[in-house]
Amino acid sequence: MKLKQRVVLLAILLVIFIFTKVFLIDNLDTSAANREDQRAFQRMLAGLRVALDPRLEHTLQSPWEIAAQWVVPREVYPEDTPELGAVMHAMTTKKIIKADVGYKGTQLKALLILEGGQKVVFKPKRYARDYIVEGEPYAGYDRHNAEVAAFHLDRILGFRRAPLVVGRFVNLRTEIKPVATEQLLGTFMTVGNNTCFYGKCYYCRETEPACADGDMMEGSVTLWLPDVWPLQKHRHPWGRTYREGKLARWEYDESYCDAVKKTSPYDSGPRLLDIIDTAIFDYLIGNADRHHYESFQDDEGASMLILLDNAKSFGNPALDERSILAPLYQCCIIRVSTWNRLNYLKNGVLKSALKTAMSHDPISPVLSDPHLDALDQRLLSILATVKQCTDQFGPDVVLVEDRMTLSHL
Repeated sequence: MKLKQRVVLLAILLVIFIFTKVFLIDNLDTSAANREDQRAFQRMLAGLRVALDPRLEHTLQSPWEIAAQWVVPREVYPEDTPELGAVMHAMTTKKIIKADVGYKGTQLKALLILEGGQKVVFKPKRYARDYIVEGEPYAGYDRHNAEVAAFHLDRILGFRRAPLVVGRFVNLRTEIKPVATEQLLGTFMTVGNNTCFYGKCYYCRETEPACADGDMMEGSVTLWLPDVWPLQKHRHPWGRTYREGKLARWEYDESYCDAVKKTSPYDSGPRLLDIIDTAIFDYLIGNADRHHYESFQDDEGASMLILLDNAKSFGNPALDERSILAPLYQCCIIRVSTWNRLNYLKNGVLKSALKTAMSHDPISPVLSDPHLDALDQRLLSILATVKQCTDQFGPDVVLVEDRMTLSHL
């Protein structure tokens, strides 16, 4: 064999060797990542049941101090939370030392201060579990049970971006009125034999109060995030106009995602993938009302999109509002870890997992069976949407490897 031929042959063999090595390394990395996703999923399933127990066995700190230390730029609570049950027990049992009107917004809520100085947001029950909210997907009052269910779905999806929520019964006469501010107290009334209040908010009306069953009111309490983590509000790039006959750009421009990708903070970092995770989360719960979202202040797009205010969810189990998924089907990208988790939740696992996760809540059953069934059906639609994307663009483009190391410093 001539020298020139030998050189060419060696060059070909070298190229084959390099490609083989790269291919094997990529496969090994992918396999290792998939195995870690599977292990994380199994750990999540093993810790689904959160018994509300007052014992703090692993620390001498208060439950409020523990929860505050959990918060880091990319998660509200860690994967391993042995004290979660104790924190949630405190949320549902600690004495209320002050009650005020809720922070500004469109929906009725109350701001409570619990013993130890912890702020929580109380959202009252407005509907029975089987009530169907008709009309637009964002219609109706806030649903307190939707906040509880959304928190547990956040745990199941492995996002850990929703503040802690638990159901609670409060006695409006003995627990709230004695510690209420004048502003809140002025909105109390009696309707028949029931104690009611209408609060202060954009849509709060004296003619539309929330009423207890006698004096006992069912609701949800959401743990206030620590003040050392101030929030910054952003307009959601796929927000609705809420004006009849006026469409947002994303509703008619098929290339809208390309424009989003060129604007900060979506042109780099994790924020666009967070938007897509959130679209999946919102589609599952039927929330078409995320016109704004919050992140931590001065984060330059690095912190998570925090899953706040999920109460416009679980209104109508028969309504699948596909437009909620617009970020997914217009951008056609999704985190590999999210894609893996969704596939693990197929075949009824999602419904079963959520039912199990909510079983210890004080207001259980949190959701009616039609809403649980709807979750499994919507999951299939999400998987089909991703498949359409991979068929069109290929999995290498659609499935994005994004495993940001979480900072606990």
